[in-house]
This record gives sequence, structure tokens and C-alpha cells, in this order.
Amino acid sequence: MNPGLSSPSFSPPFSRRTGLLALGGLALAGPVLTACSSGPAVPTPTALPTGPVRDQLQAVLNVIAAGQDKLGVAVQDLRTGASWDFRGDWASQSASMAKPMIVSMALRKARADKLAQPLPPEQAGQAEKAIRNSDNDSADALWKWAGGRPGYDALASDLGLKATRSAPEKDFWSWTWTTPDDQRAFLRQLVKGDTKALTDAERSYLLGLMGQVQDDQTWGVGAPRSGSVQVQLKNGWVQFESTDKLWAVNSIGHVAGDGRDYLLTIMTRTPTFDLGKAYCTAIGDWVFRVFGSGELR
Repeated sequence: MNPGLSSPSFSPPFSRRTGLLALGGLALAGPVLTACSSGPAVPTPTALPTGPVRDQLQAVLNVIAAGQDKLGVAVQDLRTGASWDFRGDWASQSASMAKPMIVSMALRKARADKLAQPLPPEQAGQAEKAIRNSDNDSADALWKWAGGRPGYDALASDLGLKATRSAPEKDFWSWTWTTPDDQRAFLRQLVKGDTKALTDAERSYLLGLMGQVQDDQTWGVGAPRSGSVQVQLKNGWVQFESTDKLWAVNSIGHVAGDGRDYLLTIMTRTPTFDLGKAYCTAIGDWVFRVFGSGELR
């Protein structure tokens, strides 16, 4: 472990009650508390809101985020290109959500150095473990190999992520700063290819890894995963014991299938990992429901 950081043991996937009392009812009629069988409760709507998708998203987040000011969300409907956010410019530290950026750094270095494509064998193994298993040792090795802070900041600049940066006080990927809006922009470039920072082969390689995350790490954006829905995601969680002692618990991903095709980024800062995970999973679940009702415009 790195000094000042601690990680929890993995928990079973978050279980959810639907809270749907009547389709078409109003979300603001009074929240219910949704919780893991042994975890914390978070407020959730009593029913799916009605009206335009944009209004539904706002109603849902108004309920879930009530009393929680350290939370930001950004979405984009790839069917229409329209975006929406709830405190999308809220900045916090990345934790393991930085690992797709780290693998991107490594892919760029391998290309620039004319090494084996997409990555040399050792780095390919580290990339797989960093994304699929959230292995910190593998991420540490790739971070150093791909240039650390300068490599990270150069990638953020080439991707146009103006609020994403390394931390000057720590040459460590978990301390990097970003926002939901920036992470949504990063995901859009990964999925749509409207970037010169990564080649199509590199994007495909990274998205392939993000589609194979181990089952107990598919909470958050991955909460609605099923046989007909494909999710490419990466979650991150770490406690910053040396500063505010809060947990950064984040989730980013691309959800496609069952009539949906959207990007979702969620960032929280909470007293416990379980509470952050509960917020991320409640948001992932309800955004999935809302996008089943229509398109964001």
C-alpha cells in the first residue's frame, strides 16, 4: 500500500430495491432509502419521473444527492449527442478511475518508441491487471514506465481535458485531479474516436479491457449489466487518510444495449467506501432506467 492510502476488501455487488411504486409517478413525491443488505442507505426516488429525459435526470439526482454536496455526475446520450450534468465541474481526486488514462499513456509510449503493438508483453499483462482487476502494483509500474506526471499531463492536454491534471504534491496516479465533465469527454473520445491522442487500435484495446472488469467491480455505472447490455467501465476508490480522511469513490463507463447508448461518469467523496459505492450504484441504476424512457435532447 502507498502511505496515506487504504483500500477495502471487495464486497458483493450492491443489491437494489426498485423503489418503483408506479411507472409515470413523480420522483419528488418522497424518496425511499435503498441499501445493501449490510450497507448504508441512500435516498432514491419513489418512482420513475415523467417528462423529458433531461428533466427526469434532474429530478432523480435532486433526490439522490440531497444533503450530499461532494458529488458530481455527467452523462451523454450517444444516440443524439446531447449532454447533461449535475455539478459536472466538481473536482476531486481520481483514485483507480485514473487507470484507463494510465493505460492510454502506456499505449502512446509504445507507439512513440516503436515497440510491440499495442504493448510489449510485460506492459500488456500490467494493463490487463490494472483495468480488469484494478491491481495497484500493475498501475504503479505502468505509471512509471509511461512517464508519470509529465506523461499524464501531456495526455490530458492532447485530449483537451482542461480540469484534469497530476498532483504536484504527489507523483502518484491516485492523487490526480479531474471532473465528471472531463471524464465524460475522455470516454467520448475513447468510444467515438474523435481524437488524435489515441489510434483506433489503441482505443479498441483499452475499451476491450474495460469490458472485462471482474464481476465484483461492476457496481456504479455497471449496476444494470445484463446479457443484453454491454458495459465498458472502470471504478475507483481510495481513502485519503493524510488529508480529509474521506473516500473518493468514482465510476465511469459506456452503457449500450436494450435501446440505450450513453456515457456516464460519477464522482463522490464520502466518509466510507460503502456509502460512496451505494451512491454510485444508485445513480447508475436510475440513469439506466431514465434512458430506457427516451432520448436526451
